[in-house]
Amino acid sequence: MKKYSFRLQTVLEIREKKLEDKRREMAAVIAKLNEQKEYLESLILKQNNVRNSLENIYQSGQELNIMEVTNYKDFLGKMIVEAKNQEKIIEKTEYLLRFKQLEVTEALKEVKILEKLKETQERKFYRHYEYVQAKEIDDIASTRFRRVAV
Repeated sequence: MKKYSFRLQTVLEIREKKLEDKRREMAAVIAKLNEQKEYLESLILKQNNVRNSLENIYQSGQELNIMEVTNYKDFLGKMIVEAKNQEKIIEKTEYLLRFKQLEVTEALKEVKILEKLKETQERKFYRHYEYVQAKEIDDIASTRFRRVAV
């Protein structure tokens, strides 16, 4: 039996590779986004720790060391600014992730189109093959019938 071969198989393989590359890129962006979110959480935790330390200093009832309080407040201000910057970075990464998701969707569509074409052509090929086989069997049967009749 003759085996079907898809004429555009190399194109299909290229598109499948492109799809896998896009998926890897998207996975890398997701991993980066998760790292950025973890970093933001650590910044928020540091802010809370500094606030707690400042509250402890104020509530201790001891003489306030102005330098220490100033250093804590400066550090807290830097942490707040860094957290806001990190939120902006996360927003940009989320935008990039949406873009990568669209790329993956488009690549997937391209692959599915070719796979559907391949399935359709393969069905047609085998239907035609079965038709040719049936015709050969009919020819053989009619030839034998003519020999017997003569």
